Amino acid sequence: MSLREATIDRERRDLVTHQVMDESRLIRFVAAPDGSVAPDLARRLPGRGLWVAADRASVEAAVKKNLFSRAAKAPLKPAGDLPDLVESLLVRRCLDQLGLARREGVLISGFEKSAAAIRSGKAAWLVEAADGSADGRGKLLALAKHQQPAPGICGAFTADDLSLALGLENAIHAVLLEGGRADRWTLEVERLAGFRPLTPSAWTGDAAGDPDGFADGRGSVS
Repeated sequence: MSLREATIDRERRDLVTHQVMDESRLIRFVAAPDGSVAPDLARRLPGRGLWVAADRASVEAAVKKNLFSRAAKAPLKPAGDLPDLVESLLVRRCLDQLGLARREGVLISGFEKSAAAIRSGKAAWLVEAADGSADGRGKLLALAKHQQPAPGICGAFTADDLSLALGLENAIHAVLLEGGRADRWTLEVERLAGFRPLTPSAWTGDAAGDPDGFADGRGSVS
């Protein structure tokens, strides 16, 4: 059973819109002993959960409208930079998941190996460094586009971010294979999408090239 299937039917009410939605689309917060508001992305901290939709605008609204205090029926003082804190925590969780995936052998890195993984039809996600070479990226994006179903695309992290997370030098191209780890990654990265774009706007048109034109994959890791 995937993590998504395990959490189905577990619904909570968003403090901002009062809409009831699945937990996977929300961020849980709890009241800290000092009166601050602590993000609980793993949903493990003790105390009553204060649930907000997983996007920057919703967290900002909850802070500005004092909705955490109303829901907790207690005076709380959420930090003004709470949306930034949530984003940084989500980034860390996503990168940690990639590191675990590599150690488990379900994350492929490097241009040629990534291309082969996409062709195999087992790619759940293509993860590209936001600051990597447009040439190699465009070829892999074009290849991914022609797969059915197409893998998800993520370019939310820099090469330095990926290199540190994966324990590699100059990590540019990676493929996360289908399976339980990919299911967990999907839940995390979909929440992150509410705080930063998963693909930079500058990537528009990068997948227009010939998916079989792999003369070189400059900028890749082996």
